[in-house]
This record gives sequence, C-alpha cells and structure tokens, in this order.
Amino acid sequence: MASADRIRLVLLFGGRSAEHEVSCISALHVLRAIDPARFEVVPIGVTRQGRWLSAAGSVAALPAAAPSLPSPDDEAGPELDPMPTLLPEARGGVGAPVVAFPLIHGPTGEDGTIQGLLETAGVPYVGAGVAASALCMDKGLAKRVLEASGLPLGRWFGLRGGEVTGDLSDRVAEALGYPVFVKPANLGSSVGVTRVPDASALAPALELALRYDEYLVIEEAITGREIEVAVLGNEFPRASLPGEIRPSHAFYDFEDKYLEDGAGLLVPAPLDPAQIEEVRSLALSAYRALQVDGMARVDFFLEEGGRGFLINELNTIPGFTPISMYARLWKETGLDYPELVEELVRLALDRYGRRSGFETVRK
Repeated sequence: MASADRIRLVLLFGGRSAEHEVSCISALHVLRAIDPARFEVVPIGVTRQGRWLSAAGSVAALPAAAPSLPSPDDEAGPELDPMPTLLPEARGGVGAPVVAFPLIHGPTGEDGTIQGLLETAGVPYVGAGVAASALCMDKGLAKRVLEASGLPLGRWFGLRGGEVTGDLSDRVAEALGYPVFVKPANLGSSVGVTRVPDASALAPALELALRYDEYLVIEEAITGREIEVAVLGNEFPRASLPGEIRPSHAFYDFEDKYLEDGAGLLVPAPLDPAQIEEVRSLALSAYRALQVDGMARVDFFLEEGGRGFLINELNTIPGFTPISMYARLWKETGLDYPELVEELVRLALDRYGRRSGFETVRK
C-alpha cells in the first residue's frame, strides 16, 4: 500500500504495436529516474496480444546493467483486468494521488485508446488527451489540421489501402515528384517507412506500409536539415532549445535511432538567434493547434534558401531515455531528466484537476 505522502505512479509499457521494444527501453529509464521517496511505482506490462500483466516481480529481479525492461510477452506475472486495476475503489485505500504514465508508443498507446480507458476510469495520466493523441498519431489527420491552421508543411497526400491503384505512380510523380517517402499513417519510430527513389520502388514500399496500417501518407522528400523542438506544458506550454539530427543512413530510420547509434545529435542545433526564435514559436503553434497537453516533440525540416522551416510531425509519447532527443533538449534548456518526469506528473494532476471540475449535470 502506498503511503499517504507518495504518489502511486502506474507505469504502462509494452503494448500491441511494432514499437513494443522501444516502449520497454523508455519505461526502464523512467523507472530508474523516479525518486522512491516521492513515488510508489506500479509497473504494468501490456503484451502484444493486449493482456495486462503485473511486472513488479521482473522489475525487482532486473539486473543493474539491463538495457530495457523485459517484454511482458516473455514474462509470467499475474494477469490483470485493466479497468478494476485502475478504478479508484480498487486502489487499496490509497490516500495519495494515483497517476498513470503511459509509455506505450504507437497504436493502442499513443493514439487515444489507452487515454480513453484512463479517462473512463477517472485516472490522471501523463501526456496528451484523447483527441490530441488520436490526431497526432494519424499523420494525415494531423497534417490537415496543421494546414488549416496556416502552418508550413511539405507537399504530401494521404490514401487508404483500397485506393492504391495502377495509376498511383503517375499521381505521385505529378503531385510530388520522386523521391518520396511512403509511411503508415498511424505508427512511429520510422517503422514501415521507405524512401522511394523512383516509380519502380513504389509498389514494395506501399506493400510494406500496408502491413502496419490501412491508411498511408506519401510525402515529398525534402532536402533540408532535421530540427526538433521539445514542448512541455498544458495551458501555457514552453518550448526547449532546438536540436538537430544528422542521420548516418539515407534517412533517420529505426536502426539509426535505436540499434546502431550512428546518427549525430547536435544539442543545441547550430542556428542563429532569429531561427531559434522562429522554430520555437512554430513548435508552440503546432502544439496548440493540435490541442496537446503534457508533452510532445515537434519535428521539422529546415529547407535553407527555400521554404524555411517545414513541420514534419508531432510525437506525443517520444522516445524517453535520457539520451533521447526529447530529454536531451530539456536538459540543455535547464531541466534534468528526473525533474522532467516529476514535471510531467505535476502536469497530469493539473489537467485532471481542471477537467474534473466541469459540470456533469445539465442546469
């Protein structure tokens, strides 16, 4: 049972997503950053089949040098029923607040689904709400909202699997020109993404993306610098200093992000003061346009000598290790990793307090 002066932090990781392993890595680092005097951590793993398992035993037995939490797929912890696990009356008389920290990247974790479960259970949680999570997860929907808000984007179009027809290559050439990127609309960590140099490579790229989602986006390949800004906050968000990624591959793919450690991460990015002010302002505008709370990493291309900063996407549950860009940007801006975790919990309680005060009876 949690003591009355500690917050019970329910750490959710794993999930039914191709980003399952990334989630296990992020969750380990959050777990290690938590101050046990302030938080009682309850780790819950979600398998690829959607089963919820207590991970307390595996966490207790974790070697000091472990690179990630064990996948819940490989564990045999007690199985849990999600709703009773989260409902207030099932918390064993906890006097202090209970906050969920969903670190499940991709579908069923970052797309509003688990956020909806937490809303229904009446549990404060870290990060964006249901609508913002769903919008930011779907690259096509997010781009439409950003365009309607007058924010700068590269050229793109979206389609559903059934709309992949024989003349698509001609449409791509006419609307975007080659090379292009083909992406699943609802996935992250560059999973299922292909750089398509010419029409002959389009079909296998579409086939790969459709293995992960029925909705796709096809984007022009922008020649420019990759700039990222971390945003933190609810009603009054603030933006970090920008960073720059210099991929070691043709683009910043899964291997470059998580397996090979070959990409160059420049923090802060070598930009002049006017560019820094502009990109931070654009990041905040995108964050507000998509109604994000808690946190997001906003990714840009900088087309120097051309269109300037172009928004690529927002990630509402970015990679969350101390060396991930989101945490590194905040460290450079003056907020260390443990302080960042505590601020996110505070924001979760703030958002819950505001929203729980709304009327539920018509007067």
